[in-house]
Amino acid sequence: MNTINFTHLKHQRDLRIILPVFLVSIIACVDRVNIAYAALTMTQDLNWITPEIFGTGAGIFFMGYLIFEIPGSLIAVKFSAAKWIARIMFSWGLVCILMAFMHTQFEFYLYRFLLGAAEASLYPVIYSVLFPRWFTAGERARATSLMLTSLLLSTIIGAPLAGFLLNTSFFGMHGWQELFILEAIPAILFAFFFLFCVKDRPEKVAWLSTEEKNYLIQAYEKEQSRLQSKKKYTVVQVFSDPKVLKLCFIYFMWVIGFWGFNFWMPTVLKGLSGWSTQLLGGAIAIPMIAALIVQLIIGHTSSTTGDKVWHVSGTLFIGAIGLGLSPFAANIYEALFLVCLSAIGIYAAMGVWWTIPTTFLTGPAAAASVALINSCGNLGGWVGPYMMGWIKTSTGSFNFGYFLMSGFMFIASITVLSIKYSWNRKKETTAAKNKSLTES
Repeated sequence: MNTINFTHLKHQRDLRIILPVFLVSIIACVDRVNIAYAALTMTQDLNWITPEIFGTGAGIFFMGYLIFEIPGSLIAVKFSAAKWIARIMFSWGLVCILMAFMHTQFEFYLYRFLLGAAEASLYPVIYSVLFPRWFTAGERARATSLMLTSLLLSTIIGAPLAGFLLNTSFFGMHGWQELFILEAIPAILFAFFFLFCVKDRPEKVAWLSTEEKNYLIQAYEKEQSRLQSKKKYTVVQVFSDPKVLKLCFIYFMWVIGFWGFNFWMPTVLKGLSGWSTQLLGGAIAIPMIAALIVQLIIGHTSSTTGDKVWHVSGTLFIGAIGLGLSPFAANIYEALFLVCLSAIGIYAAMGVWWTIPTTFLTGPAAAASVALINSCGNLGGWVGPYMMGWIKTSTGSFNFGYFLMSGFMFIASITVLSIKYSWNRKKETTAAKNKSLTES
């Protein structure tokens, strides 16, 4: 009997599972956030786009996401995670192209809604359907953190690219139109690669040995059996489970800051610095690189120590500090430093965070719970951009919006700590009762 080469197994999964999903996520994030950079020049050509209209359009993306998130995740469980992800990519690429040809406020809202509907369930399918079949519970924090470096790399790549495209003009189009079209093409092309090259389960691939396949299949089945022996959740139970609802609340608070920061940060920095779009695009890469480094460290230390709660809570607290102090920045360099803190707090713990639901949920229930948590976060994705746009329109400044985002991030940080204490207390109480019964 052949022994398993775990180094070979790790490298193969990194190359053939994490890398393709990582590229999918980069393309998704570039297409999702390019509206933030397009706004730097788009509003000059479409003068009906006020800060409030832009904030609404940026956030309405998440309404489409919210409606189709859970149904899409459940379809992927029954159908095929890999094929569903390929479908998502192809459809969002087409909608992104339509964004280049909008002329009215209604079209702006419609295309943003359709973009969210097209992308809905992407990340829940990855977290709760695809990755659990390929990575053991102890490996998923690292795998998810590696994959989610894409959130940061998409900005490191996308910001300078957007700065360049906004200052060019081909075929008589404006730079923002080129931005939407050229950044949509990779999604359409990569959809076909993903469809034929990425598989849902170890037993479907030829690049693993029989022993390696059996190891992954057995590890998955043992984990599912262990979790179901504790409590077998149904999809319906997920919607009323206190643990899941607490995670929903935390992510809602977190994502208000996440998307409020992402959609408005380029505009705020440009107003403070007066820099060109090209120079600004390069500068924005700095805080994203800092957050990327911390994210990799967080993913490694969480996998090594087994801790999730303090890793997530600590980074959210750093983000609250960065956002709360941002209005006091006296110059662009202080602002960039605080953007670094904000980016670290907002991004760095994402990989660890998304391993929490699968520590107590399996199968369709896991997919539904992750979709529900993500959907609640997406409500925050609507609230954050709209809130910032409304505050800017009403007060002439983003300052109060930054204070609110900081407060929401702080609430999320504190609530994460309650996960550990309340859940552990329940476990300790149960253990004490069992011990008492044994002794008697």
